[in-house]
Parts: sequence; structure tokens; C-alpha cells
Amino acid sequence: LPLCFPQKLWKMLESSKFQSIWWSEGGKCVAINKDLFKVEVLGRGVRQRVFNTRHIDSVIRQLNLYGFTKMQRDFQRSASLPEFLSEEAAASAHSQILYYYNPSFNRAHPWLLGMCKRR
Repeated sequence: LPLCFPQKLWKMLESSKFQSIWWSEGGKCVAINKDLFKVEVLGRGVRQRVFNTRHIDSVIRQLNLYGFTKMQRDFQRSASLPEFLSEEAAASAHSQILYYYNPSFNRAHPWLLGMCKRR
């Protein structure tokens, strides 16, 4: 069976293949480097495509449909060194980082993933 959007997102976050998307805030938020994501994920060929789109707006629409809300970056920096370094590198490159939160999408509680339902 094909994976639903939240499952694909989870697999990407847990994979070391993607530099454009990572867990932030100790696994409570999804961070997306918008510019790098467009190239690294959406720019893939048909056979390697993760999502059935080449447009970031379609991915954002899916996030919203599955109950993710956009977070403003006024919360504290990540405590873990890898997260901090990736966020710093992205910020220094003037890339736009998007942060999304869903209470049922938490790295420490993978069993909640089944509660991420499409609205």
C-alpha cells in the first residue's frame, strides 16, 4: 500500500538522505528549508519522486490538510547540536525556513502518527 502524506513525511525526517527537512524543537516541529526542499525533494525525477507534485505550495496545502499549523520562529533555538548547526547554516544562507507543528506528529511519540488524519 502506498504511504499517506504524514507517513512519507515521517520517513523523510528519519532518513539521512534529506538535508532540506529535519525535526526541530526536540522532535516536536518539522523544519523545512524551502529553497533546498524545492531542489532536493520536488526537483527529483518521476521515478525518485517522494510526492506527486513539483510545487512547494502543494506540500504546504497537504500539511494544512493534515492539521499542521505554521509556527513563527520566535521560540528558542534547538538544544541539540545537529539541529542548531543546520538551523544556523540555513539562517546564514538567508534561506527561508518553514516550521510546522501538529500535536499528533511528534518524534518521541510515533504511535500518534495514526491520529494524523486528513481533514
